Amino acid sequence: MTDQILDAIPHRPPFLFIDAIIEMDEKKIVAEKKLTPDLDFFEGHYPDFPVMPGVLTMECVFQAGAVLLSQHVDGMESGVPVLTRIKDAKFKKMVRPGDTLTLEAQIEDSIKTVFYMKGSARVDGALAVSVSFTCALAPVGAG
Repeated sequence: MTDQILDAIPHRPPFLFIDAIIEMDEKKIVAEKKLTPDLDFFEGHYPDFPVMPGVLTMECVFQAGAVLLSQHVDGMESGVPVLTRIKDAKFKKMVRPGDTLTLEAQIEDSIKTVFYMKGSARVDGALAVSVSFTCALAPVGAG
């Protein structure tokens, strides 16, 4: 995990699901998450056949998207990205301990502080998850 990630989003361990940024431009990010067998969720999901929960695989994509969005705002003073919609989520491959996720997120459109995005997670080039989603910037401290 890099300072660039920690500076970009408010997530912190144990709920930070990006280890590295591979490449990033104004509209797209490619990031990576290595899934070590000692991650807590593998212990209970499922003990005899550990699989990463699909919602956590999507969360990896969403966090990559949040890092991408950080380029479009003036720090967290402008707000933190919050997920407002998930659309067309597709789960294609189980994600297991020892896998490395390659995460992609890209901005398709934006209106003021609302960003329409799509993303995916892959393991060894094979699609594990694809999803379209919307994020809005919420003022810090909003409830």
